[in-house]
Amino acid sequence: MLASLLIAVFGFPADLVLGRMVPGTALGVLLGDGAYTWLAVRLMRRTGRDDVTAMPFGIDTPTLFAMVFGVLGPVKAATGDATLAWKVGMFATIAIGVVKTVLAFAGDWTRRVVPRAALLGSIAGVAILLIAFLPTLKLLREPVVGLVSLVVLLLALLGGVRMPLGLPGAFAAVVAGTIVHWSGAWLTGRVEHAATVGTPVVVPPWPTLAWLDATAIALPYLSVALPFALVTIIGGIDNTESAAAAGDEYRARDVLLTEAIATIVAGVCGGVVQNTPYIGHPAYKAMGARAGYTFATGLVIGVGAASGVLTILVMLLPEAAVVPILVFIGLEITAQAFLASPPRHGPAVALTFVPAAAALVVIQITGVLGALGKTPTDLTDDAALTHRTLLVLGNGFILTALLWGWALVAIIDRRFLIAAAVLATASLATLVGLVHSPLPGGALFWPWASAPRAVALPLAGAYGVVAALCAAVSGQRR
Repeated sequence: MLASLLIAVFGFPADLVLGRMVPGTALGVLLGDGAYTWLAVRLMRRTGRDDVTAMPFGIDTPTLFAMVFGVLGPVKAATGDATLAWKVGMFATIAIGVVKTVLAFAGDWTRRVVPRAALLGSIAGVAILLIAFLPTLKLLREPVVGLVSLVVLLLALLGGVRMPLGLPGAFAAVVAGTIVHWSGAWLTGRVEHAATVGTPVVVPPWPTLAWLDATAIALPYLSVALPFALVTIIGGIDNTESAAAAGDEYRARDVLLTEAIATIVAGVCGGVVQNTPYIGHPAYKAMGARAGYTFATGLVIGVGAASGVLTILVMLLPEAAVVPILVFIGLEITAQAFLASPPRHGPAVALTFVPAAAALVVIQITGVLGALGKTPTDLTDDAALTHRTLLVLGNGFILTALLWGWALVAIIDRRFLIAAAVLATASLATLVGLVHSPLPGGALFWPWASAPRAVALPLAGAYGVVAALCAAVSGQRR
């Protein structure tokens, strides 16, 4: 996606994207996966267990789109200089890594303070709506391949059916879907067209200080990039809690520092997208993954991107055969959010899905409008109002979900002062765009900025009113 968007949409030179941006970004994945493997091995030795599963790790997809459409693309369009845009992207990525390094030390405190329903619910919404639903659309584009792969996966992992030769369920599902795909291509004579791929080129990443030249130009774009540092920190805390609920107790600080340092290394070596722990630890554990799978992933992504072999692997594996794994991950994470939380907190878990639903609808609307050559400004008044409302609800949706779930858990447990404090925090976050930013891409802004103030002030005031209401009832009897 990174290469396709930059080259095809914004006209970046292919050698810059494939020779500098992609290898540098992939190097961060390799380092982070290696570190998570080491953390898993250390946990195995400390606990004496051999069923420890490493945390999954990779490139943060929301940041990819934010960097392409909010930083790299606009700089290239404004200056016509692709190299300058790359330098700005590196600067923003390094800045994200520095901010994450500072925030990492609050990870364990956050896990102790925020209720599990809010932590798990905020990633469960992402899991079922973005990780499971969107891939299902891709699955149904090639239904014979996708449904065969999905059902084989569900038979193996949820139905307990033993696969031929004792193959792992996920592997058997991908193999089955791949065989169906290429058999169909052979029968219809589409093999040569489907197998078109370029010649691999070795492009190892190396560090550079070129990003220092873009400091002055990059600073205004940090308002777009830096919110994603907070988003992935919250996601990392959520994923650490998810791993703990599955039986693997990692320290949040170690998990977060790994993603921060990997992001900085990626930026210094030419990468333009931050790294983050992935949602899905319980699902990988259910598939039989243990400590070493992250290291194998890092080798495939890191070495594959540097050598150019990754493009061949992507060509050989049909998308419809692979996305059922994402569907399974979405189901497992969503189920865990309800099962690992106290039953009385179920409404709070469900509430956390709402902001993610808004983000999903915005993604789909934006895609449809783009395909029609339209933008949100071309919508009618009522439709434009609906789009703006969805945008406000969807921007910062992970933090919004966390705050909403936390507030409702506090209300359910009759801890009304805590609910008031959480809602007051939401009010302050709204004033600067950490949540509910009305700006495209979810950019931050000052409270006195005229453009977003018309939306931010009433919403922040509403949060303040309900915070005062919760504080007022804190002294009342049942």
